Amino acid sequence: MSLMDFIKKQFIDILQWTEGQDGVLAWRFPMQEMEIQNGASLTVRESQTAIFVNEGTVADVFAPGMYRLSTQTLPVLTYLKNWDKLFESPFKSDVYFYSTRTQIDRKWGTPNPITIRDKEFGAVRLRAFGIYSYHLVDPKVFYGKISGTRDIYTRDELEGQLRNTLIGSMTDLFAESGVAFLDMAANQEEFGARLREKMAPVFTDFGLALDSLVVQNVSLPEELQKILDQRIGMNIIGDMGRYTQYQVANSIPLAAQNEGGMAGLGAGVGAGIGFGQVMGQAMSQAMQPQAAPAAAAPAAAAATVSAEDVVATIEKLHGLMEKGILSREEFEAKKAELLKKLT
Repeated sequence: MSLMDFIKKQFIDILQWTEGQDGVLAWRFPMQEMEIQNGASLTVRESQTAIFVNEGTVADVFAPGMYRLSTQTLPVLTYLKNWDKLFESPFKSDVYFYSTRTQIDRKWGTPNPITIRDKEFGAVRLRAFGIYSYHLVDPKVFYGKISGTRDIYTRDELEGQLRNTLIGSMTDLFAESGVAFLDMAANQEEFGARLREKMAPVFTDFGLALDSLVVQNVSLPEELQKILDQRIGMNIIGDMGRYTQYQVANSIPLAAQNEGGMAGLGAGVGAGIGFGQVMGQAMSQAMQPQAAPAAAAPAAAAATVSAEDVVATIEKLHGLMEKGILSREEFEAKKAELLKKLT
């Protein structure tokens, strides 16, 4: 190399990264045909690490601190034997900085319901979502497996891989645990801890550390949730007789507001009232499981009668009132009589 060529060369005196762009995990120092000057300064800030790559191979890793790049002050840790001898003259090498800051509030969730076999409900489809956080701990592994020789590598590019791997592990965990959905939903913190334990080796394999993983919600699709709500309601009610009374009492105001449903039924009042009495007796007997055997026959006959028939009888009475056959006072009295027999 001629003296003129040497003078024209550009040398790097300071190597540093100020992390101007948020979400960057790896950043390559721009060389642009420049060489590192012997005695140059390398600044690695807190929450950063840096690596030197010589001829495609990681030569050294630098923790936070300020370094004077010379043969006398090189760190003890080196991956290439005697690579530091290159510092005897200006040299060309790739320098990569890595952010070790914790990447917080990273969201995960099931884009579509996942199908699992639940020991209580059978085959069901579940949704789940939550947040997780991680940070980079091994830049050498991350360089070799993830970022490579890219000028810049962001967390958004890694997000899909981490999220989909997490969801796959969650599906396996559901299947392996054998825990019923209701128990799983009630113990989300414990489920999150087990999921984090299962995912930790995956992050380690990428040179990352999984700091936290939170399951914020585990739920069924809307149509299955409605069925579950009905089942929970039945369990809370506990007694079918009381549930029937509750349904009838709620249906009467709605039917009274629907004039089309209450009008046009002018016949069969006596039969309707008689039927209402039978229903009242049957439900009273249903509320007394220790009653005498003689009550078994009426109860068995009433077992085939639905609550809708009671509502139909009251609708007929209302129709008679609308036609002027019954007065409002008579209608209210008959309605009260029917409801009283249901209590």
